[in-house]
Amino acid sequence: MATLVFSYAHADEALRNELEKHLSPLQRLGLLETWHDRRIVAGQHFVGEIDRNFAEADIILLLVSPDFVNSDYCFDIEMKGALERDSRGEAVVIPVILRPSHWTKLPFGKLQAATKDGKAIVHFPSHDDGFYEVVASIEKAVSLLNKRRGQPDAISATPVAPITSPSVMASAVSQATSRSSNLRLKRAFTDLEKDQALKECFEYIAHFFQTSLDEIKARKPEISVDFVRVDAKGFEAKIYVDGKRRSQCGIWYGDGRWTGDITYSSAGVTPGSYNDSIHLEDDGYAIFFKPIGMSFRGGEHKDRLDRHAVAEYFWTALIEPLQ
Repeated sequence: MATLVFSYAHADEALRNELEKHLSPLQRLGLLETWHDRRIVAGQHFVGEIDRNFAEADIILLLVSPDFVNSDYCFDIEMKGALERDSRGEAVVIPVILRPSHWTKLPFGKLQAATKDGKAIVHFPSHDDGFYEVVASIEKAVSLLNKRRGQPDAISATPVAPITSPSVMASAVSQATSRSSNLRLKRAFTDLEKDQALKECFEYIAHFFQTSLDEIKARKPEISVDFVRVDAKGFEAKIYVDGKRRSQCGIWYGDGRWTGDITYSSAGVTPGSYNDSIHLEDDGYAIFFKPIGMSFRGGEHKDRLDRHAVAEYFWTALIEPLQ
């Protein structure tokens, strides 16, 4: 089975989800396994998991758009690392042009795109039409990888009776891929794992706030913003409308005894007072975050949050006074 990872900007997450649905036939046939960064669960090392999957993938899809090219992480780390592996013959890199962008003169411009003449997915009559071409290109890449390795396709390698009808084909696929989905086993998470999960969650929130502030400023000329790292464990964010401060907050972590593991205050980084906080917990299967749910959220919240949900939870508190 070939492994595939997506390199993409989070602004294109909806299109990535559509593409992954179109890849489900290859997955059901046992030909392909896909991975992207949303598969990282609380408790895993964010950067380490990305590096490992990109280093081991057989196929790397570059989901190209203006946001992809603008992303330092996508362009300088994921894309450049992918091209290095491609040049060594360790992986196949395929650009998938999601939205129009001047990409042909960029380092990956020499590669054959997944669609004819690099046509952008959004320029097809429908996304389905575009992703149909993309899947055909990926299927060819999987076949070439299997030939290079001297491996037959997954279905033909299964010792079953000759396939003479669609129903027998479906039975062969089921035999090749059937297994229980109940494979989880409990474990004890170490203090080191919990501390790293907490730190990575905070850094994700800080980056999330900084990019969100930049975006809202770009969209509204009357908006000014300020983002300041108070120290390694805290930051403050402010939003101004026509020069008047309309909303602000401080977010910090590290004092789980009194205020929670990650804390929010509308007065800035003020360890003596806060509006809400998040606790790190685990159930023996995964590390997750649980909000106290005090004043600004009215006590309505989910019980298990990943780092993205935590960032959205706090961002909602900052943005609500302007909405």
